[in-house]
Amino acid sequence: MSITAAPPTATGTVTRILVADPIAEDGVARLRAAGEVDVITGLEPSALRERIADYDALVVRSETKVTAEVFAAAPRLRVVGRAGVGVDNIDIEAATRHGVLVLNAPTGNTIAATEHVIAMMLALARNLPAADRSLHAGLWERSRFMGIELREKTLGVLGLGKIGSEVARIAREGLRMRVLAHDPLVTAERALQLGVELCDFETLLTETDFLTVHVPLTDATRGVIGVAELKRMRKGARLINVARGGIIDEQALADAIRDGHIAGAAVDVFTREPPDPANPLLHVDKVVVTPHLGASTREAQVNVAFDVADQIVEYLAGGTPRYAVNAPTVLPEELARLQPYLVLAERIGSLAAQLDGRKLRHIVCSYSGELAGIDTSIITAHVLRGLFAHFTETRVNPVNAKVVATSMGVDVDERHTTRSVDPEGSLLVEVVGEQTLSIAGTQFDDGPRITRINDFRVDMQPAGTFLVVTHQDRPGVIAAISTLLARNDINIAGIELGRDRPRGHAVMLMEIDDPVGPELLDQVRETAMLDQLRQVRL
Repeated sequence: MSITAAPPTATGTVTRILVADPIAEDGVARLRAAGEVDVITGLEPSALRERIADYDALVVRSETKVTAEVFAAAPRLRVVGRAGVGVDNIDIEAATRHGVLVLNAPTGNTIAATEHVIAMMLALARNLPAADRSLHAGLWERSRFMGIELREKTLGVLGLGKIGSEVARIAREGLRMRVLAHDPLVTAERALQLGVELCDFETLLTETDFLTVHVPLTDATRGVIGVAELKRMRKGARLINVARGGIIDEQALADAIRDGHIAGAAVDVFTREPPDPANPLLHVDKVVVTPHLGASTREAQVNVAFDVADQIVEYLAGGTPRYAVNAPTVLPEELARLQPYLVLAERIGSLAAQLDGRKLRHIVCSYSGELAGIDTSIITAHVLRGLFAHFTETRVNPVNAKVVATSMGVDVDERHTTRSVDPEGSLLVEVVGEQTLSIAGTQFDDGPRITRINDFRVDMQPAGTFLVVTHQDRPGVIAAISTLLARNDINIAGIELGRDRPRGHAVMLMEIDDPVGPELLDQVRETAMLDQLRQVRL
């Protein structure tokens, strides 16, 4: 699916571009190729709303908030470009509703972030910040700041996206480190190209001297390194976070360093920014901290400014930009018809990722019923969005979903048929990885439903937190699980059961009001003698 070309400016009207935040002059110069450019920074929200009606394009960084009110006041606006990665300051829903394309520049800061990771790791290994403070205080404490060498140490990389891959390359080639990596989407062939050893999460924790995280912050990755994970790491290990605050539990990390199990950490990002003065990481001597400087280089700022400017010029000329955050390509009446299926598709993709998203190779989306005779590429894109959001830092949207799949070595097929792909479903998604997983669903009057998981018939409203259990169909399983949850004050909101035959194999979808911790999950799995247990959030 391609992006609809930017509609032409009214005859005789000069294209006008407003730069509302400071960007590198290279970017401004590139924008001048598309029209008249005004650089007016520091505008108050009311002033921006007053001015924006005269512009076709808007360029911002993180300071300017592009709200629904701004879009409502901008009848000419066709594109907003963010000179950087994050678009939290732009109301994407409002942009789409008003037919405004939002662009960003996600690759311009790769080198800056990578080098910051390496700098933080070296500073941590050689105690540079503490030594600097000591000497400035008039002390000469050489023996106190004995460091360690990085050569032949093991670096663990959680997430092999653009930055994680570049960190791995520099560590292996430049520092002669052994590199282990965990990323469920990366194939053995890709790991071989990078010269890293793929491993499971447990091995990553237990065998690394330095662990650096490069995953997006999602429900699945929030606090993914907490108390239990830190305890399983080897004594004297060190951690680095230049990705997103919240991936590593800040209090747990501070406690592990104070206890002496973890030797130190280097942290550039925080759960709350700027961090609260009481943040525990600010009060531990063996933590190197910086104020979110990962992308703060002159070169990175030039790169992101030029990248976003280049895309805006291309789009205004009728071309297709590389990094679109949204894609207003569907007619309003058609979007209204498809909207319920977009929710269903994204939930199916998310469920598939959480049940078994390892070593993905092939994804097939089959459509029947009312979906058989229409363009379903946007629905497929939402399946991929739900699936890949758990594994990649890249923002996945209807424009780039298939590009992301291709970059990860995943084949995507769409199939349409006039016969039903499933007796009770109009959308069937098959995910082929280490195992083959199939999930069917449809849209009812009261909302989306999952109607089948593999061979099991179910009736699942895909919203909430669930324990997805497969087990032998025998008495006592529900009672065993319910008893353990009750003892731990976990309330059960509902139970959906399915089985292939009496006393055969069964699946249970147990909706719960509160998430279950890893230790309790292990206890439930062992006590109830389950074949498989997954906790999913939809």
